[in-house]
Order: sequence, then structure tokens, then C-alpha cells
Amino acid sequence: MDLYLQKKNALVLASSQGLGRAIAEELVKEGANVMLAARNEEKLAAVQKELSKLGKGKISYKVTDITKPDDIKSLVARMATEFGGIDILINNAGGPPGGTFADFNDEDWQHSFELNLLSFIRTIRESLPHLKQHGGKIVNIASSSIKEPIPGLLLSNTFRTAIVGLAKTLASELAPDKILINTVGPGRIATDRIQHLDRFNAEKQGVTVEKVTGQSLSNIPLGRYGEPEEFAKFVTFLVSGANTYLTGQSYLVDGGMVKSI
Repeated sequence: MDLYLQKKNALVLASSQGLGRAIAEELVKEGANVMLAARNEEKLAAVQKELSKLGKGKISYKVTDITKPDDIKSLVARMATEFGGIDILINNAGGPPGGTFADFNDEDWQHSFELNLLSFIRTIRESLPHLKQHGGKIVNIASSSIKEPIPGLLLSNTFRTAIVGLAKTLASELAPDKILINTVGPGRIATDRIQHLDRFNAEKQGVTVEKVTGQSLSNIPLGRYGEPEEFAKFVTFLVSGANTYLTGQSYLVDGGMVKSI
């Protein structure tokens, strides 16, 4: 299938590793120009070098802390100048720490708000003038908690579901400008984040990481963790020219793990 991504300009946040990197790679393979963004310049430079071997598109990066509004403004301006516009926006951010209500103070709540929700709002706001020029696609990366709260991940449960409300509302507001926006939540995808959560849960329960992993696998009908590229392929479809009618929706890539309807 031709995904009509040749020469499209994509901004991918938190793309130095994990799901963001996997999405950037799939877009590059389809011929898109990709702007990488994250806080670690060494990792960004390495990813740029690796991805430059995979496709015909241009790949650039900018060191960015998405909790800082000036960094977001500078990132979007740099991309618009260097690439000539923005067709695709992938909002993505590292997950907040695990814990229950008693574990968090105001500072924890504020940081998670700025990282996992306000950063998405700010990046959409800055990108809209460019996306409106020819229509565009936005995908917000969230969590399986958008469908079913995850025990011990209160901050994620709170702010990830807010992303869904944001996208659902914007789907109507942005439709006249031919901008499609969707939310995608990963289940247990084999990334550093999942390894961290498995270690966190193992320590909390006083058991081995292997036992926690086994418990997780027993709840996944496909019997395994997903691979980052499997998640990335679905996101790539949503932002591609092959998607012309899906907007305002929330999807899970979870191997059947979440049982809610």
C-alpha cells in the first residue's frame, strides 16, 4: 500500500528512544522528512545517523525540553524554517513515575501536568498555523490507561485520559481545516519504560522481575509484549495519506490485553 508519505514533513517528540524513535524510523522508511526532538543530544545525533541510512527523506534534530514553552516554540519555528512546513505532528512524552495518591505532592502533579498534557497542548498550538496550510495529521501517544486505569500509575491515569478529551474536542474544531487528530495508547510494548515499570512493580510486591513479567504476559491474549515497530506501523498509518476519515478516535495497540469495550 502506498501511504503517500513521500516528502511529508513530520515532527516527532521524544524520539531519541522507545516508541518515538520507532515511529520516526517507520516514517523515514516511507520517505518522510523527520524532525527529531528530545533532551539528550548524544542520543539524537546517534538516531539521526542511523535513520539517515534508511530512507530518502531529510532527518534533522533539535535538543528540546518539552516542559519549557520557549523550547517548543523554538522547535516548531526551526522545523518550519528548515523543512518548509509541518504536515504531521507526533506528540509523545516520557511517562510519569509510578505511585499512589499518598506518594505525590503538588510539585509531582505540576511536573506531570506540564510533561504529559500541557506539552501536547503547547506543541499543537504552535504547529497549527503550519498544519492548517494544507491539512495535516496529529497523533497523541498516550497509554492503555485511556481505556482502563492501571493500578499504581495514578499520574498517568489522570493525564493520559485528559489527552483523549483534548483530541476528541479538537477533532471537531480542526475538521474544517482538514486536520485529523487521534490518540493511540500502547499496551505492554518492549521498551525501556516497560522494563522500568516491571522493576518498579517487582520492588513494590517484593518479588522478582521475572514473576511480574510473567503476570503481565498471562493477561495478554497474544502471550507476548509488543515490539516498538508494531506500534509504530499503526501510528504511521494514522498519519499517512491512506487515512482520510479517522479522527477523534482512541486506539490501543495492546495484543488484546485491555478487556474493556
